[in-house]
Amino acid sequence: MLETALSALGQVMSVGHLLFLVLGVCVGLIVGILPGLGGIAGMSILLPFLYGMDPASALGMLIGMVAVIPTGDTFTSVMMGIPGSSASQATVLDGFPMAKRGEAARALSAAFTSSLLGGVIGALVLSFAIVMARPLVLSFSSAELFMLTIFGLSMVAVLSGRSLTKGIAAAGIGLVIGSIGTAPATGEARMTFGIDYLYDGVPLVVVAMGLFAIPEVIDLLKRGSAISETTALGGGWGKGVRDVLRHPWLVARCASLGCVIGALPGLGGAVVDWIAYSHVVQTSRDKSQFGKGDVRGVIAPESANNACQGGALIPTLLFGVPGSGSMAVFLGGMVLLGIQPGVTMVETRLDLTYTIIWSLALANVVGAGLCVLLARPVAKLTQVPFVYLAPFMVMIAMFAAFQASRSMADLVALIVMGAVGIYMRRFGWPRPALLIGFVLAPGAENYLYQAVQFYDWGWIARPGVIIIALITVVSVYLGLRFGAEISSEGESDAADQQTRGRQVAFAGLLFLVAAYCVFEAAQLTFLGMVFPLIIGILALVASLMVILRIRAGRVAEIHDDDASATLAGKSSGREKYLAIFAGLVALIWLIGFIPAMAVFFPAFLIIAGKARPLTAALMTAGAVGFISLITWAMTLRLPEGLIGQALF
Repeated sequence: MLETALSALGQVMSVGHLLFLVLGVCVGLIVGILPGLGGIAGMSILLPFLYGMDPASALGMLIGMVAVIPTGDTFTSVMMGIPGSSASQATVLDGFPMAKRGEAARALSAAFTSSLLGGVIGALVLSFAIVMARPLVLSFSSAELFMLTIFGLSMVAVLSGRSLTKGIAAAGIGLVIGSIGTAPATGEARMTFGIDYLYDGVPLVVVAMGLFAIPEVIDLLKRGSAISETTALGGGWGKGVRDVLRHPWLVARCASLGCVIGALPGLGGAVVDWIAYSHVVQTSRDKSQFGKGDVRGVIAPESANNACQGGALIPTLLFGVPGSGSMAVFLGGMVLLGIQPGVTMVETRLDLTYTIIWSLALANVVGAGLCVLLARPVAKLTQVPFVYLAPFMVMIAMFAAFQASRSMADLVALIVMGAVGIYMRRFGWPRPALLIGFVLAPGAENYLYQAVQFYDWGWIARPGVIIIALITVVSVYLGLRFGAEISSEGESDAADQQTRGRQVAFAGLLFLVAAYCVFEAAQLTFLGMVFPLIIGILALVASLMVILRIRAGRVAEIHDDDASATLAGKSSGREKYLAIFAGLVALIWLIGFIPAMAVFFPAFLIIAGKARPLTAALMTAGAVGFISLITWAMTLRLPEGLIGQALF
């Protein structure tokens, strides 16, 4: 085995293999930096180029790309508050506040260093797990996987901040949104309103970007300043590296968590970063800065999501069962190359197996190095007046959202979720709790249905279920004990008490959403009804409790960012900017994406940014040229508009 491993290392270090690996890394960084594309889109881009390639080189290119996406997506998560992918959602909570505080370089360097170490640990774990993990992976049934989704939901207790009631209600609403579409057990339509787009559910990228990207863009536009207001450009690069070196056990623990969760098919990066974040919060003595710019809140998820790739390769290579969506495409790439995944990979193709392992480790090193080189120039964007960056960020957000299902409805859903995110931020509702509920909803329902189908209700007594349940109870206890110290949605003041009517109105809207879910569920057959009925009642009761507690004047539930402006009879500007972005969507629907951006960019820069016409024209040309190049290079589609369709 050692001889085979050394032989594979020699193959990996050859010039040809390194060139293809670096090519994959570069594509992965581009895909990672562009919000919303993720590993599936990136892997799909590379698949057509695999025909006729040497299998080892092709695998190196694929692994190079998939390994660094969790590293590249850190740029937008930290600097713009936009989750670069589903695996970087938790990084936003502390990374973006650090950028606004002038510590973008520190956050980025800590993220890249921990990503590097996490990725290498993931590769090491993969090398051992290839031989040893088969019995463990096979022991996890749908019952244990369902309990893991419940464990994921327990993180709401940590991320709810001052109000657990709001956290439970937000998670319940997230579960409700996640259950939109056809029931997995019966195929019945749920909460679709007869709209074809909703039959497949709302895409994750649309929900994540609506909840985080749109509110942060509008908030920064309100402030009328740069993202960062304090320290020098790029300050704190070395400090970020030292931060990681001061927490070696945190990196090791979170990387190990990433490997374990990644090895469980269907969970992957969308869950592991939240689990890692919850872990660091629960195990830290000083929790006061989490959600406000604690570097440990960056180190933990970034260590875990890179290690997750190594874990996801375990079921992919051993059983031909993809550990994530990107691994599903990777599996297709292996088939195109004539490689049959399964136990035979260890028995007859051990050389290729070690080629993949070495490539994974090397790709993380190369990717982190390239990100380090890019960190300082990219960090300078935090000092640019945000009004100049806003139209570009909105363009990227809408570009990424449209790629979710290539429908104009993606952009409409983005604005709707953006409105939800705006008012959740304004009224102090924990947005991460909603996102966790949404992410875990499909898996929770599927695994519960399968567990009952296979084991009836005897699945509750399985040893693995009991163990995970006990861990979940401990997680909830720690969350209830320490979660109040974490608040990423702001604090309350005296003025907030005077706008309780608006706060009650928003909670009332969420109550109505939950009520409709219960009403809709009651019309379905038993198998299609059970899950939405339970989560609907959960959200209904929790939102009702929030309403009652706000009316009673409970400080933990009362919060309004715009209370002072409202009492002064002034507009905060949130609705104005949301209306502008909604108008942009209407313009895209009418004339197409590129023409709409060609109109929106100069108009916004000249009116809102007071830019000179020449400056606005040059920035518009650069933005339109960039998005056109990306669209052409990745063979993607953009909305053509009604007029464009009529003419062509």
